[in-house]
Amino acid sequence: MGLHGNAGRAEAVFVDESGHLTQRPWTAAATEVRFEHAPPVSAFPIMPGRRWGPGWWWSATMGRHVAHGSAAMRAQLMLLDRNRRVVGLSARPVRVVWRDERSRVRSWIPQLFARYTDGTGLLADCPAAEDAGGVRAQHAQAVLDAACGLVGWQYRRLRPPDAVMASNVAWLAGYRHPRYRGHGDLEEAVLDAFAQPRPLIEGAVMVGDPLQVLPVVYHALWAGRLETALEVPLHEQVLVRRTAAGERER
Repeated sequence: MGLHGNAGRAEAVFVDESGHLTQRPWTAAATEVRFEHAPPVSAFPIMPGRRWGPGWWWSATMGRHVAHGSAAMRAQLMLLDRNRRVVGLSARPVRVVWRDERSRVRSWIPQLFARYTDGTGLLADCPAAEDAGGVRAQHAQAVLDAACGLVGWQYRRLRPPDAVMASNVAWLAGYRHPRYRGHGDLEEAVLDAFAQPRPLIEGAVMVGDPLQVLPVVYHALWAGRLETALEVPLHEQVLVRRTAAGERER
């Protein structure tokens, strides 16, 4: 039986709306279940001796916390949370079960699920190193690639982000909560100040007290209403500009 045969006969195990563990054919579950709202199908393991354990990420996309199991996963969750194509996020919402060529039952729980604006989905793992998971992860990747392809989704093993970009986005993420959007006309004044590209601190000073204005600038950069190059370290002289109208706000 080839990979597509394995994938076509795959099953999905997830926690349904009533809180019960449910198993359904993969293609039916992928079409009908809103995995972005499903709780983890199993808890993240705690590995003795590791410096990082499971935790929670407050998601601006979901307006609630989403679990993560490692520093690598937290970084990917952060990037997806800022991605304006993403409208839903969840952690370990489904176990994919299949039989291999020798009819042995195999299963895999992808670490992340993301729902895109067009309704398609992403199942993803967040390895800290390219070879993490060994042969078992390679076999799972082949089956999950095929299974996701059957329903128009993607499966990806997400590579760790560039350190500078990750650091910049982590800084902006500190201002992702809507409370940093500002009151009254402050945000619109900030956006107007950067209608033409100008240094970050210059635009902030144009609006008012930087202590009050900079959090609004950082929130707008997180939300995509302002933009700057994130491949270089953020500093007060980086050029910032307003983005094109109509981008989805977060």
